[in-house]
Amino acid sequence: MRSTLRLIAILVICVGISMGTYLLASSMMTSIYNYQSPLHADPPIPGQSLGEPRVRQVVFVLIDALRYDTSLKSDVMPNLSKLRSQGAYARMHSRTPSYSSPGYGVLLTGAWPELSSSAAFNLNYENIRQLSQDNIFSSAHRLGLKTGISSLNWFEKLVPQTAVDYSFYTAGEDHQADLDVVAAAVPWIGSGKTNLTLIHIDQVDYAGHHQGGAKNPNWDAAAGRADTLVGEILAVMDLEQDVIIVCSDHGQIDAGGHGGQDKVALTEPFVLVGKGVVQDDYGEINMVDVAPTIAALLGLNIPASTQGEAQQQMFSGWSEADLDQLALYKAKQQSQLLQKYNQSLGLSIDDGQIAVDAQKGVADYQKTLEKERSQRLTRERLPRIVIAIVGLALTVFLLSRWKFQYLKRFLIGALAYTFLYHLIYLLFGPGVYSYSIIPTENIFIFIYGTLSLVIFVLVWFFGVRRGKASLGILETAVQAAQFAAFTAIFSALPLIAHWVWNGLFVTWALPALGLHFVALLAQVQVIFVAGGGLVVAGLSFLLGRSKKAVSG
Repeated sequence: MRSTLRLIAILVICVGISMGTYLLASSMMTSIYNYQSPLHADPPIPGQSLGEPRVRQVVFVLIDALRYDTSLKSDVMPNLSKLRSQGAYARMHSRTPSYSSPGYGVLLTGAWPELSSSAAFNLNYENIRQLSQDNIFSSAHRLGLKTGISSLNWFEKLVPQTAVDYSFYTAGEDHQADLDVVAAAVPWIGSGKTNLTLIHIDQVDYAGHHQGGAKNPNWDAAAGRADTLVGEILAVMDLEQDVIIVCSDHGQIDAGGHGGQDKVALTEPFVLVGKGVVQDDYGEINMVDVAPTIAALLGLNIPASTQGEAQQQMFSGWSEADLDQLALYKAKQQSQLLQKYNQSLGLSIDDGQIAVDAQKGVADYQKTLEKERSQRLTRERLPRIVIAIVGLALTVFLLSRWKFQYLKRFLIGALAYTFLYHLIYLLFGPGVYSYSIIPTENIFIFIYGTLSLVIFVLVWFFGVRRGKASLGILETAVQAAQFAAFTAIFSALPLIAHWVWNGLFVTWALPALGLHFVALLAQVQVIFVAGGGLVVAGLSFLLGRSKKAVSG
């Protein structure tokens, strides 16, 4: 009777651990999906425009998911190769999360994902939020310029439609959808109806997700078709008056997918060709530089939340007075952004505390912003670090005093489970701890949860259980459930590391995404291992009964 009650109690604990971890994981993911920029409620106010447009129109071609290495293949993308020989080009760098939604936000506002107000993770169409930060389309509209967007329908929700004069949106993501997108935009461009036009070509991303990934021939085929569409756009442009920009929002890993901290997903091409553009390789730029560069070409205000700077070195014909004005407006914009950011963190800032200095570069302001961010994060981490150290020391002390006879075998078993799980994950699975490997949440949970359950069951039956064959049937089942609870708690160690460094939930700052992913993977393991307590306890009981029946 006593063993039965112990078994029931420990199984209830296992179920509680599994269900509690599931609810915690759901809440953690909800918090990152719901993340809002600290500037969301009180964004910086747009400043003065830079003056008259320097070009007739800017055509911004966004080839979704185009990797930097793919863009360099002249046999796959001959039009893009020709554009590089005629204009400015660079290797562009983005930041996590490397999903489309934050990438679009960065390109439109010039602010990194933490501030841009675009969702950090991709949302369903109906849940996409409109940008609250100043963006190039709202800026162009205020100045009386004509704008057009032909794209995936996500931009319909993201960009305020009062700032868009001509539009075409599609729910499609394949080649046919891109044909429709370009066909809609070409007449606006050819007739000069628009001063700023965004054309979004999506089939490369589609090939990565649905046609085998970046190493599959379908990928280069999609990139080639996208390049042909760039040629159709160029055919109606006059580069003596106009400018074309071609870039991407993120790359993709070889197997297809993006979202994480993978270098290949955070490196994109940037090509700028047309009136006044000086041909050269400009090395490295950041994704936040695109919006202010477009603003400089069209004489817009520098986007109020931008964390980048206009690449004026790519243009000819700028006088000293022009450069001085750009530096002054840039300093004013950066000063206001820093003040708004500090206010959002609850810091008291005097109006004169941050001087407007025309000689102070964007990098200086951004270093100050990053310093403020880092200092607050450090203040928040310190109590968690202390709690973790005290908790670890207390746990070690209690374990050293605890006379639990199975502790050593349980610890060895949990270590064996962890080693085997990650060995298989690295050698036969994706090999990286990144959100880029998640096709869908349900598939991710099923695959890596099932893997954890199978390995745990094998470790129990061929390792831990075999070490104590003399136990009774009920006592063996109790031990199985205890081992499940112990291993589940042991597997939660990465979650504790995430809590110490990032905090459990996303609030005012985005987390270190690699550690956030490892914590999610750990929670999947905890859910299935704790739930596996019922499996191993039940199987151990049934095996014991069958052996007893045979021997009897």
